[in-house]
Amino acid sequence: MTSKVHPMSDLSQERETWPAVWRGFRCRCPNCGNGPILRSYLKVRDHCPVCREELHHHRADDGPAYLTILIVGHIMAPALLWVFTTWRPEPLILVTIFLIGCIGLSLYLLPRLKGAIVGFQWAREMHGFARDR
Repeated sequence: MTSKVHPMSDLSQERETWPAVWRGFRCRCPNCGNGPILRSYLKVRDHCPVCREELHHHRADDGPAYLTILIVGHIMAPALLWVFTTWRPEPLILVTIFLIGCIGLSLYLLPRLKGAIVGFQWAREMHGFARDR
C-alpha cells in the first residue's frame, strides 16, 4: 500500500493563498481540503480530523462579521432600492422580504467567511500557522 503525500505537506513549498481561502470558504481544512474546519456554527476545530493540521492558531475575531455586513449591505441596499422603485410594494411586505433576505444571507455567509479568513491566515502563515523549518 502506498501512502499519498499531499503537496502542501512539503516544507519547501509555498502555501498557495487562493486555494486555501476557497477551501476555508467551503468550510474545509485549508491544508487538505477534506476535513471540516468548524465543529459547530462558528467554532473552529483545534485540528483537522483528516490531516491533523493544527487550526487553533487562527485569529479571525470580528473580521467575518465585518465582511458579512459589508457584503450583505452591498447586495441588499441596491436590491431594496431597485425593488422599491420598480414595483412599489407595501412597506410591510418590503420590510419582511428584505429582513428575511438579510438574515438568511448573513447566516449563510458568516461561517464561510470565517473559514475563508482562517484559510487566508493559514496560507500566509500568520498567528502561529508557520511551519517548523
